[in-house]
Amino acid sequence: MHYSAWSLFWQGLKGNTDWKPAWREPQPKGRYDVIIVGGGGHGLAAAYYLSSVYGITNVAVIEKGWIGSGNAGRNTTIIRSNYLLPGNEPFYELSMKLWEGLEQDFNFNAMVSQRGVLNLCHTDGQRDAYARRGNAMLMAGADAVLLDPVGVRRMCPFLDFDNARFPIKGGLWQKRGGTARHDAVVWGYARGADSRGVDIIQNCEVTGFVMENGVCKGVETSRGTIMAGKVGVSVAGSSGRVMAGAGMRLPIESHVLQAFVSEGLKPIIPGVVTYGAGHFYISQSDKGGLVFGGDIDGYNSYAQRGNLPVVEDVCESGMALVPMIGRARLLRMWGGVMDMSMDGSPIIDKTPVDGLYFNGGWCYGGFKATPASGYCFAHLLATDVPHPTATAYRLDRFRTGAVIDEKGAGAQPNLH
Repeated sequence: MHYSAWSLFWQGLKGNTDWKPAWREPQPKGRYDVIIVGGGGHGLAAAYYLSSVYGITNVAVIEKGWIGSGNAGRNTTIIRSNYLLPGNEPFYELSMKLWEGLEQDFNFNAMVSQRGVLNLCHTDGQRDAYARRGNAMLMAGADAVLLDPVGVRRMCPFLDFDNARFPIKGGLWQKRGGTARHDAVVWGYARGADSRGVDIIQNCEVTGFVMENGVCKGVETSRGTIMAGKVGVSVAGSSGRVMAGAGMRLPIESHVLQAFVSEGLKPIIPGVVTYGAGHFYISQSDKGGLVFGGDIDGYNSYAQRGNLPVVEDVCESGMALVPMIGRARLLRMWGGVMDMSMDGSPIIDKTPVDGLYFNGGWCYGGFKATPASGYCFAHLLATDVPHPTATAYRLDRFRTGAVIDEKGAGAQPNLH
């Protein structure tokens, strides 16, 4: 079923009785060309691009829960490409370009809103660092504007300019950044992949791998053995536990990252604003709720819940930056399980096990990277060659010393 204004009007006339399910509920087949473990945004995007770009449709996406039950529905929905290092910026700019055409591509309203991302700076050194990052962004084909305090005040007059402990000295603004509807993204990718023949198998947990002479030939699941020519793993915070089934120990730790939503308010936040003197970021949803977050909880966990000290820390940073939110009531909060790599950058690579591929270590960058991650993972699975924008995301870079140590990507677990 093609979604359009006309289909919406027609279904309204028919009493909305003829809408079709967005995707099928197939029984798993005995064998696929490619199995992707993990039905989050990255896994579903990889399946979508395998089918739409590379014509590989005998694909299964295996998800232990339901679509959108993991980090895809537990994040602050920010999309941006304001990175510095050459191993990162071209990749995230590819993702930004894919975001811009995503809804037309898979015919689903993902509520992509390019309302802008503003990173505030509070020292002369931080301003200089933002100038360097902005130049790197421009060289990679992204957009960047370095604002002075007057420009920031004009854009965000509600910030604390007069009594702040850390005065606002300017900011780096990416106009094309913004937000998207997190669960709608995975629904759109699921629907698009399913329409091209991909089997999306929910409530099916992978319990191990089928290994023959050191080659991965399939997966063991709660619904039986499923064989495959290739197996790709994209399971975010469960990466360490799943890959241990193949005898691999990853350079990854799992941590909880909390997110918060306030009660609905009138429009006050024009885009996404980040605090340069503390780890805090805030935007406003279409329903009026303030969506914000901060640091990871700092201890290893596989639980989708957080602890109260981080709530206090995030609220303190929010009050320091935007004092007017002090009377807003917190509506809900949640925790996503982050797969934190040792340099804060991701991994998209073949593993030492033939037939087994890995996508993970996304730290804070998982949601914004969804389109490019899926595109590059599909490229790797289809061709056995890394995509040109993802050549630095090697699994062995910690052994070789070719790390991508960029603080702009988020916190690193070894710093907590």
